[in-house]
Amino acid sequence: MITTLKNAFKIKEIRNKILYTLGMLVVIRLGSQLPVPGVDRHYFSNWFAQQTGDAFSFFDAFTGGSFLNMSILALNITPYITSSIIMQLLTIAIPKLEEMQKEGEDGRKKIASITRYVTVALALIESSAMAFFFGGSGLLEVNNIFNKLTVVVALTAGSAFLMWIGERITENGVGNGISIVLVINIISRIPQDIDRLFNQFVYGKAIAVGAVAAIVILAIILAMVILVIILNDGVRKIPVQYAKKVQGRKMVGGQTSSIPLKINTAGVIPIIFASSLMQLPVIVCSFFGYSGTGIWAHILKGLSSSNWCKPSELVYSIGLVVYVVLVIFFAYFYTSVTFNPLEIAENMKKQGGFIPGIRPGKPTSEYLTKILNYIIFIGAVGLTIVCIIPFVFNGIFGASVSFGGTSLIIIVSVVLETMKQIESQMLVRNYKGFLND
Repeated sequence: MITTLKNAFKIKEIRNKILYTLGMLVVIRLGSQLPVPGVDRHYFSNWFAQQTGDAFSFFDAFTGGSFLNMSILALNITPYITSSIIMQLLTIAIPKLEEMQKEGEDGRKKIASITRYVTVALALIESSAMAFFFGGSGLLEVNNIFNKLTVVVALTAGSAFLMWIGERITENGVGNGISIVLVINIISRIPQDIDRLFNQFVYGKAIAVGAVAAIVILAIILAMVILVIILNDGVRKIPVQYAKKVQGRKMVGGQTSSIPLKINTAGVIPIIFASSLMQLPVIVCSFFGYSGTGIWAHILKGLSSSNWCKPSELVYSIGLVVYVVLVIFFAYFYTSVTFNPLEIAENMKKQGGFIPGIRPGKPTSEYLTKILNYIIFIGAVGLTIVCIIPFVFNGIFGASVSFGGTSLIIIVSVVLETMKQIESQMLVRNYKGFLND
């Protein structure tokens, strides 16, 4: 990776793209420190400190601490992520959007434009809820309509600005801009988490105990990173043979190709869906100050991951079982929405392609479905392991950090994808490999 970056900086065009990306990231971190006018910046920090669960830690990690500090980038790109997921699901449900997606570049531009409008609408809804719901509870220094509108405009503009920066990075920088914006926010919280782990398990302990604790922590993080890399790069290749046919006076076809099926076909989406579904009741109850009574109090505690895997309260680990089931379910659901074996089988049949030993048409579709179900299960189990490890150590040892399994998967995936893009651009612009001979 270091060698790739050194070689990339030797090429002026790629070097300028990398520096442009870094410059935009600096702008993002500066914007994260700018407060919204007329608000108490410590309000949410104090309010969250009073909550018993950890429903907001996931959101805080995604915003790089901007939400707790109530900066103009408090909403960050979460409205854009939500709108993108909504549009992906609607593309399957609405034929008109599905037609747009099949129109090529023009269709994708139209869908991207609609996604932007949905993002702004979601940002307006979220900022309005915050301004009007918390305005009278201490969020606003002066609770009046002018300050409420100021909060709405500032937060919506901040979210739209980050979306614009993400698109500019994609166009003029390196990598996927939105993903890079999300990663820099997550990374910005890691030093604070490392400091917390150091003070909790290493500082003030005996030398031998502190050394062992540091080695164990590093080994766990390294093992999780390796597992994420395996999940991200793991591919099952299905061989495809194309029959020879006469086209004009030439014989064409006869090539051998393959269909790459990724082990982690759904990426981090199943975890985001499962976490959001588990945390939604806790967040809503927190907003209204309801901690539950009787059986409902136990249900709310079971939904909060901070109560999982505690030896003294193992009954609440039932929530972890529900979480695992949801991750596996959404892995199958999201893949079924985005990957259509029947359509692939029909396209292969039209082009004269077939899988050796499998008849074209429906048998091919059934074969792909069978292989896909097997791969999805492996990927979902891998995702579950990465996510469960932080919960286990948090429950047993109280090692609470923001860079859990979800954050780690996002960081590693984006870094690997960005490095691949840099390498591909170097191959296009650097011809030394072709001129050595």
